[in-house]
Amino acid sequence: MTGGDIAVTASVLAVIPARYASTRFPGKPLAPIAGKPMVQHVYERVRQARLVSRVIVATDDARIKEAVEKFGGEALLTGDHATGTDRIAEAARLVADRGEIYDWVLNVQGDEPLIDPLDLDRLIQGMAGTPDAVMGTLVFPIQDSDRDDEQQGKVVLDAQNRALYFSRAAIPFLRTPGYQGWRTMGLYLFRGDFLHTFAALPPTPLSQAEQLEQLRALEHGYPVHCFEAGSASEDVDQPGDIAKVEQMLRNGR
Repeated sequence: MTGGDIAVTASVLAVIPARYASTRFPGKPLAPIAGKPMVQHVYERVRQARLVSRVIVATDDARIKEAVEKFGGEALLTGDHATGTDRIAEAARLVADRGEIYDWVLNVQGDEPLIDPLDLDRLIQGMAGTPDAVMGTLVFPIQDSDRDDEQQGKVVLDAQNRALYFSRAAIPFLRTPGYQGWRTMGLYLFRGDFLHTFAALPPTPLSQAEQLEQLRALEHGYPVHCFEAGSASEDVDQPGDIAKVEQMLRNGR
């Protein structure tokens, strides 16, 4: 499922959408983890990916922008958006207005403090080596104990490792054991021009029902290519997740 080791010369803009007003966890991007705000952990890990050309935090809150600039990162203020993809699309437009056009735009969620830079490179390589690919993501084998966890996004794949469907439900239904299930990870890579096409697509019934915006691409007929990550990330969905992430950092993650 990996993309192989190929030379990648395309430019990649990584954008980390960071919203302050989270329903379950207000101020989540600024939550301290091992002495740093969470958004700093994400930013620093994305910067380590060798195929990423530039990293920007896109936020609608001056407090987050100030925190990013305090640790030496780059941040842009955007308008209020319903989805993270809409926010990164605005950030990419703002960058383009300054004359900087990127071949690919990588959306890394701001609650992925343990994301592996090698996996980001694996995704970029995989997409660069896939003709006509416009949108891709990373997946990881799911543990049976997590199949019913609604906080874990799941995906089922076709024979070419393209997504057939995304859900927070336990998919597929296992009438017989033995199927390798997949969990999703909080990042998407878009071909630069397709990002704006995707952001302009009207909402779709399944994406609204599941509240998973990647379904909007599938419902409009655009493939989402999936590549297996080398390690599972651990997102922060609520305050109780921080202690687990800090323990993983102490263990060398």
